[in-house]
Amino acid sequence: MTEPAPRGRATGKTRRPPTIHDVAAEAGVSRGTVSRVLQGGHNVSPAALAAVNAAIRKLGYVVNRHARNLVTQRSNSVAFLLTEPQERFFEDPNFTTLLRGCTAALGEHDIPLLLMTAGNEPERRRVARYLAAGHVDGVLLVSSHSGNPMLEQLREAAVPVVSCGKPLGQRGRVSYVAADDREGAKDMVRHLLDSGRRRVATIAGPQDTPGGVERLYGYREVLGEYGIAYDERLVAVGDYSRAGGEAAIVRLLADAPDLDAVFVASDLMADGALVALERSGRSVPGDVAVGGFDDSPVALATRPALTTVRQPWDRISDEMVRLLLAQIAGEEPATVILRTELVVRGSA
Repeated sequence: MTEPAPRGRATGKTRRPPTIHDVAAEAGVSRGTVSRVLQGGHNVSPAALAAVNAAIRKLGYVVNRHARNLVTQRSNSVAFLLTEPQERFFEDPNFTTLLRGCTAALGEHDIPLLLMTAGNEPERRRVARYLAAGHVDGVLLVSSHSGNPMLEQLREAAVPVVSCGKPLGQRGRVSYVAADDREGAKDMVRHLLDSGRRRVATIAGPQDTPGGVERLYGYREVLGEYGIAYDERLVAVGDYSRAGGEAAIVRLLADAPDLDAVFVASDLMADGALVALERSGRSVPGDVAVGGFDDSPVALATRPALTTVRQPWDRISDEMVRLLLAQIAGEEPATVILRTELVVRGSA
């Protein structure tokens, strides 16, 4: 008579993968307790949680996501939706920094992140259909312009969404995480004026974006604090691109050649402005002081290194993921606004 092989010994047959029942038996708990652990550990005692996790590691149990998703009606995935042309994702380091942070934050919950772009109408239609069909549990929305239909389409489809930046015209209706754009801009403009500059220009961001609007407001408010009249000749609007910053400073120099400082609403545009200033024969910071916004990797690569306003990208990523997971779990939309920090380097 042949003795049965002990657990783990080869028997000539393919060993079946461990099941949730095996985990429960190994841990000495019920199948329901194991299921609650797999769904986040709610209403599970610390001792039972430790026993189940130890059993999972010992047996090499792997969650059958397809089966679990059929029960929970969830996809167990999240979309990172950039409503900009695809080339902007590769040009602007802020997007890749944010994507990396959100991926890491979701990774702690074992949730994959899908990168999607919707920079034109055909892409928006395709993406809206895909998201409304329930292929993801929620959306991290990045760079939403005023009037962009994606946000309203997501709300109509009851897809949980968290926006990076305050959605214009959506107050109280959408979860968002934002840096304090207005206060950050005010810190920068005060720094330029306190250093002795008096003809401070600005290259604002697009006026259909929250950052573009709020940073320009901050610029105007500080001019009023210092008793300086607002001069439209000292204001140009860019598109957050390097080329946009370069074109904007050329216009400013033509309209106000005596400007002695410029607050630029993004590091990437500031980089373009520095190139144009050098080409015009103006030294930085000798003739013109330059301040940016973001503290992206671009800020350290410019010559001179860029004085800028630091956005707390790691915290923005973490908070966006936290709010989205809470919303997926049934909580109401919420708002988080984070402080910025002035970082002084060689350009101002």
